[in-house]
Parts: sequence; structure tokens; C-alpha cells
Amino acid sequence: MRWFWLLALLCTSAFADDYQLLRADPSGYQSAEPDYEMNFPADHLPHSDFRIEWWYLTANLTDTNGQHWGVQWTLFRQSLTPQTDPGGWASNQVWMAHAALSTPNGHRHAERFARGGIGQAGVALNDDSDFNAWLDDWQWTGSGAELFPGTLQLNFDNIELTLQLNANTPWVLQGDNGYHQKSNLGQASYYYSQPHIQVAGTLNIDGATHSLSGPAWLDREWSSQPLAPNQPGWDWFALHLNDGSALMVYQLRQSDGPASVSGTWIDADGRTAPLPAQAIELSVNQRQRIVLKDGSEKTLPLDWTLTLPDRNQRWRIQADRANSWLDGLFPYWEGPVRAEALNDKTPAGVGYLELTGY
Repeated sequence: MRWFWLLALLCTSAFADDYQLLRADPSGYQSAEPDYEMNFPADHLPHSDFRIEWWYLTANLTDTNGQHWGVQWTLFRQSLTPQTDPGGWASNQVWMAHAALSTPNGHRHAERFARGGIGQAGVALNDDSDFNAWLDDWQWTGSGAELFPGTLQLNFDNIELTLQLNANTPWVLQGDNGYHQKSNLGQASYYYSQPHIQVAGTLNIDGATHSLSGPAWLDREWSSQPLAPNQPGWDWFALHLNDGSALMVYQLRQSDGPASVSGTWIDADGRTAPLPAQAIELSVNQRQRIVLKDGSEKTLPLDWTLTLPDRNQRWRIQADRANSWLDGLFPYWEGPVRAEALNDKTPAGVGYLELTGY
């Protein structure tokens, strides 16, 4: 068990001050640079010469009784040093996974950790040459080297979840052909998404079984310094709209000036249009107080107005359930939202909101 305590110590140090890891000096690691050409399916696999990356799925699902559920699963990889991974028990790779279920009655989540090099966690092609992302028995298995069709299996807190995942539209390369600039100080990542995932699955929770279906969104991102020193965190919106289109808006808050804002509009067939900062108006309508498990409180922006003036589209975006706080080693708010159309040019929809650094 000695390695476990070492891993715990390293993780606690790395994540001290919550998000300091994302601002840490990237010296020795590979940096995200413009003009990178995405290569699929190779880029679905890890990039261990970068400090951190993630595979991030969110889903807005409905059961046969019309009740709404939300699913989040994220697998994170962190390199503890910029040296080449020696593998085995000496591996410098740490893995973390989050699973969360937003239910009609509340929010339940779990967090797991593993070290790399010993088979407990990773992303690789399995013996059948199928994509596989896993941490213990939480796993996503794809079809061949691709992620779709795929199956995601999770179990935690009296929950067993199996989701079948399909997608037919092209990968969305965020930012400039996948190069996503975070700050005018040079911070950047490589970032792509699949916003048009169709989900069908089965949920067993507390002895009851539910059939679920609906849309999901996958984000893939890797970087060695995704936040600048003056950026405490971000607000991220991913919306599935009723006309089949999708929308991502990303606001990186800055302590010494206006936020860095960007987004992407995705048509139902997968065609994309970048949204620069001047094409996005984002404002908070109301902040809401939530009580955490330890009795402490946070006040969070859970009611927003999002406007795209050039498209004459406007939404009010509200959280389904206020208390969707993940109070793990890397704490943040993540939960399903409803997008209410505020004019007749705007399709309503559902989606997910992530708030970090609060």
C-alpha cells in the first residue's frame, strides 16, 4: 500500500490551492502551438508529453416516464514530471475519474484515483484493438480505434449505469482548427468535441430500473498550462438545441479585466462556425446559495442570459438542480441546465454548465 500513500501525497500537493495545477509553470512539458493537425483516431489516445488532459462526457437523458436525468463522466490524466514515463510501478502518470448522476431527487457523485503503469487506469487500444478508457471497472469501450459506437459502464453509490453511445457527425475542432487559445499571455490547449452523441441505456438505482435516452456531449482537451496566473476559473456551457444544432460557449474569468470569451455554433449536420468574443453576450441574472455536505455555503451563478446578437438568438439558461457541487479533491459545480428561448428566432434546448474556481 506504500504506493497508494505516495500517490495521495502527490495528488494533494498537485491540487493544492484547487486550480493552481492548471496555472503551474509548464517548463519541460510540450506546449500547444498553432497549426497543429488533428489526427484521428490517434488523438483519442493520451499525450503524455503534456501535463494534463481529459476525456469528458455529459448527457441530458429522459426516462420512459418523462423524468430528467443528467450523467457526467470524466477521466483525467496528469503527468507529475515532464520526463518520459518510465512505466510500471515507477510511472509518473496519475489518473483521476469523476462520475456524477443528477436525479429527479438530487445529485450523487464519486471520485476515484489510480496511478499509471500498472493497468489500473489508462486510455489505450485493448487486445481486440478497440478504444478503451478506464479506471478500475469504470470504462468506455469503443468500436475499433474509434469511440463510437461505444459503451460506457459505471457503478457507484448503489448506481449501475450502462450507456450505448453513437455519433455520426464530424469531430468539432474548437478554436482555430483545434488550437484553443485561453489567454493573451500564451496559454492554450488542443481541444475537440463531439456534440451530437445519441444515448440509449439502462440505469439501476436503489433497486429500481430505468431506461434512459437523450443527447450527450464529449469534450477532449490536453494542455500543459490551460490557465493563466490571472484566471481563477471558467464558466462553460454546452447546449443541445431542439432543432438539432448545438452550441458551446466558454468564459475564462480574469481577475484583472474582462473575461476571455469564445464559442462554437454547430449545425445539425456537424458544420461549425466559430463565435468570437464580440459575437457573444453573457450575463448573470441571479446567484444562488447552496449548502455543501460539510455545512459550508457557496453562492454560485446558476441563472444566465446568453445572447448571440448577429444571429438574433437569446436564451435564459437555468440549472435544473442547484446543488450539483462535486466536493472532491478538485471541487467544482457541474450540472444539467435548461435553455429557454427568449425570442422566436431561438430554439430552446438542454445542456450542461460547468463552473470552476468559485
